[in-house]
Amino acid sequence: MARAIRLAEQGIYTTHPNPRVGCVLVREGEIVGEGFHRRAGEPHAERNALAEAGERARGATAYVTLEPCCHHGRTPPCSDGLIEAGVTRVVVAMTDPNPRVAGQGIAQLEAAGIRVDQGVMTDQAMALTPGFIARMSRGRPFVRCKLAMSLDGRTAMASGESKWITGAEARKDVQRLRARSDAIVTGIGTVLADDPSMNVRLGVAELPGVESAAYLLQPLRVVLDPDLQTSPSARLLSLPGETLIVTASENEKRRQALLAVGAEVILLPRHGIGIDLDLLMERLAQSGINEVLIESGPTLAGAAVAADVVDELVIYAAPILMGSDARGLLNLPALTEMKDRIALEILDLRMVGADLRIRARPTRIIQGG
Repeated sequence: MARAIRLAEQGIYTTHPNPRVGCVLVREGEIVGEGFHRRAGEPHAERNALAEAGERARGATAYVTLEPCCHHGRTPPCSDGLIEAGVTRVVVAMTDPNPRVAGQGIAQLEAAGIRVDQGVMTDQAMALTPGFIARMSRGRPFVRCKLAMSLDGRTAMASGESKWITGAEARKDVQRLRARSDAIVTGIGTVLADDPSMNVRLGVAELPGVESAAYLLQPLRVVLDPDLQTSPSARLLSLPGETLIVTASENEKRRQALLAVGAEVILLPRHGIGIDLDLLMERLAQSGINEVLIESGPTLAGAAVAADVVDELVIYAAPILMGSDARGLLNLPALTEMKDRIALEILDLRMVGADLRIRARPTRIIQGG
């Protein structure tokens, strides 16, 4: 199963909106076939492994990171393929959270006389595809919020200057975060101040598992723009890929100007000074978005944490000090007492070049802790 998980990781940048899946076929202690899912519309991991194994799949055990599908979509059911190939045992890391499968693939295999074992390396398999799991089970994407700060918790000088806080290796790591995300979300403040590109600028050789440029899709660029201030000449509107402007304004003239340069514009209600983030995440999930990366200033980042839509914080801490007049990390609502503090679970700490990368999960606001 460990080998199947490593195979699935090769699809980390290319499979969306599908899950990342790997499969290994073993007969008499020998690997006879293996495969992973590359991108939507192409064969699933099991079908690729069966194609490599050929007749040697008969009597083999299949190790699969996700329950085999049993429905007809853009590709035929993998459960049928395993049955037809004569596989006698299937080891599944986790059941499929997709309601169209959700145990039915396993039931079909067992009805055909195939032994099915479950629960092997489940945590590792779930870590492969958190966005697909979130979308299927909660009706929302998995949301990461990326932040870069100095060791004294500052994100920009008082003047607004922020290039560059972190080093080249950390910035390349952010590019990999973008590449695995289906959508990048920012606020109008960032667009007006920085005129960002919000795209992936790494080459194929720098993204393991990406076999050609055709496999790499640019993430959807999402701009939260309550008053429809985005200029039709903004850089992000001139680049390959799609841009979604989310607004609360009904200014038809501005909307038409953005539509004319290829943007999509949708209307969502306000929440405070911004957009309703819960509704936004529901809409993105309905569009097949699995993983979202928020890259913004402290206002949107703080609003996202306060609204409890952030599943993971990715913070890059640079070995510099920027002083008390510099701008802070998050604009959060007033937390006046220790019982109001927001608890974080540290998931991972590691050096990326000269910078420290912290992955943390917001858990809850502690009451009287």
